Amino acid sequence: MTEITSRLSTALADRYRIESHLGEGGMATVYLAEDLKHKRKVAVKVLRPELAAVLGAERFVQEITTTANLQHPHILPLFDSGEADGFLYYVMPFIEGETLRDKLNRETQLGIEETVRITCAVADALNYAHQQGVIHRDIKPENILINEGRPSLPTSALRWLSVPPGARA
Repeated sequence: MTEITSRLSTALADRYRIESHLGEGGMATVYLAEDLKHKRKVAVKVLRPELAAVLGAERFVQEITTTANLQHPHILPLFDSGEADGFLYYVMPFIEGETLRDKLNRETQLGIEETVRITCAVADALNYAHQQGVIHRDIKPENILINEGRPSLPTSALRWLSVPPGARA
């Protein structure tokens, strides 16, 4: 366990038990954890400390508030968020499955019916978000999760942006 992971584990110990490192992106690190209160697996996404210093907690919390209010079957809900020992984090359901990118790499080409089904589900989620004044800034196969054939967009505050009414994105 790295020093950062150890610090994070200690900081979240009363709510989550960090089990493993799931992955990293340009802005955050994702951990598999157990939600101790609800006894369920979750994904804890932690903003990189250097970005937390630049973004600031206020902006991060505002973006979390925006995405936490999205309620759609193809947008993963936000369970929790906060700051602990200098770590800004949020918690989403842990989805067993794969990204659309992983699926495309494995299968090379999807059938027409499956392609249309995935595209329609993602388009419906994006349309709903747009109606709420929220746009997704990084839609790509790596950011679409597939679980038992069902596509979902993670509620990532780093990818969603609130747009004031009447403004053009």
